[in-house]
Amino acid sequence: MQEILLNIESKETRSAQLKNGRLYDLIIERKQERQLTGNIYKGRVTNILHNIQSAFIEINEGENGFIHISDILENTQKFEQVYDMDFDLDYDIQKINPEQKQNVDIEQVLKADQFVLVQVVKEPIGTKGARLTSNISIAGRYLVLLPNSPHRGVSRKIEDRNSRERLKKLLRAFEMPQNMGLICRTASASATQEVLIEEANELFNIWLGIMDSFQKCNEPALLYAESDLIKRAVITAVDKQFDRILVDDYEVYQTCKKLVSRYTTDHEVRVDYYRDKIPMFERFNVEREIERTLSRKVWLPSGGYLFFDRTEAMYTIDVNSGRSSSSRSDVEESLVRINLEAAEEIARQLRLRNIGGLIICDFIDMRMRKNQRRVLDRLKDCMRDDSAKCTILGMSEFGLVEMTRQRSRGSLLQTIFTACPYCQGSGLVKSHESISIEIERSLKKAIEHTQQFALKLVIHPELQRHLNIIDKKHLLKIAEELNGRLEFETSDEMHINDFHFYSTINNKRIEL
Repeated sequence: MQEILLNIESKETRSAQLKNGRLYDLIIERKQERQLTGNIYKGRVTNILHNIQSAFIEINEGENGFIHISDILENTQKFEQVYDMDFDLDYDIQKINPEQKQNVDIEQVLKADQFVLVQVVKEPIGTKGARLTSNISIAGRYLVLLPNSPHRGVSRKIEDRNSRERLKKLLRAFEMPQNMGLICRTASASATQEVLIEEANELFNIWLGIMDSFQKCNEPALLYAESDLIKRAVITAVDKQFDRILVDDYEVYQTCKKLVSRYTTDHEVRVDYYRDKIPMFERFNVEREIERTLSRKVWLPSGGYLFFDRTEAMYTIDVNSGRSSSSRSDVEESLVRINLEAAEEIARQLRLRNIGGLIICDFIDMRMRKNQRRVLDRLKDCMRDDSAKCTILGMSEFGLVEMTRQRSRGSLLQTIFTACPYCQGSGLVKSHESISIEIERSLKKAIEHTQQFALKLVIHPELQRHLNIIDKKHLLKIAEELNGRLEFETSDEMHINDFHFYSTINNKRIEL
């Protein structure tokens, strides 16, 4: 059984996909951090970076957006990658040929303070602004309108030859401006000609509305917002033929029923209102799975475990044998079994955690090459259903697998957590012993170099407790030997690693 659970709170909406009662995918969207991907803006160029052929554009969404010359010029390959399309028709698809494209300078296309029409293709993450493009696309359920690109294509995922030919003929027959294009999405295979024509007209009217708003706005503004999480969840359930959508908010339940009745064709998705007093995510063990997903260590059924770690450049996933037990005669097969379990769980955790960018998986070493291929094939099979684009390289001699996963929005950790004010996200603070040594060094400097003999040391209460047991008498003795006098004071507002010296004569802080 496949179902989607929609949990609605005042500040947050959560969508959980369950397959046979097990959490398969999770999306969390907060009102203050709504998804921007697909939104279309009137932006203003604030800064042009000639050396990297890029520009920053103000779109009134916090950090300025970023656009590269490749996202301004026509890019057929990017459309093919994003929408998984074939472009089969013969026409002049580019006004600028490839040789001319390479010589185009960004300052020929953009000027400072110029207003531009842009679309978000990658969410802002941390201090990085949104990635933008001027190659606009407006997606419906069955079709994608390309207002400033002439491409017309059909999704590669539609494998039936008759369906593909029918859609290609229909695309040729559409009466649209010559510089506009259309793409048939996977769901269009089962849509009638009338439905497709109706949606094409609807998308065209949306585009006219966007252009009208662009002309009327005098400053950076949002012109078109992509579908919210509720609508996306309903379309996913209908397209992938889920059995049920379960909602714990009555208004959203009514909205889902209307959307399902609008989109449903052959397969009917049941929409139910959750009435139980036990919170829905708790009832279906989703909360427990989320807590497990937020942990750095994830246990496997065999007793092995995965360990997730994040650096500035990449994510690393280490596979360990842990508590697993095996006979000496069958060690290799036991390690293979752990690695196969790990491959399945890695694919699942990448979806749940929404990890993007470069990922290194360190599997347990296996002697036989055929076993390495088994594990790699299992990983590729499990990643095949991932909605994010993934590229997986071969396994190295050390058992390492390099892969990339498309980064569409912030990870689950970035959504729920913020950097620790003590360790600044490193996960480490200095030990009390290290700070005690620094205090001793600074005490000597304060008395001998700055000639301050009446001192007060202000520290965190936790550090004070350590010094009372270990080093307080030692520090008092050093001050006395240098003809100084030292007092202690605590402040729980201080960083646990900070300490300050003050003069007890004028109560001013001593800068060291």
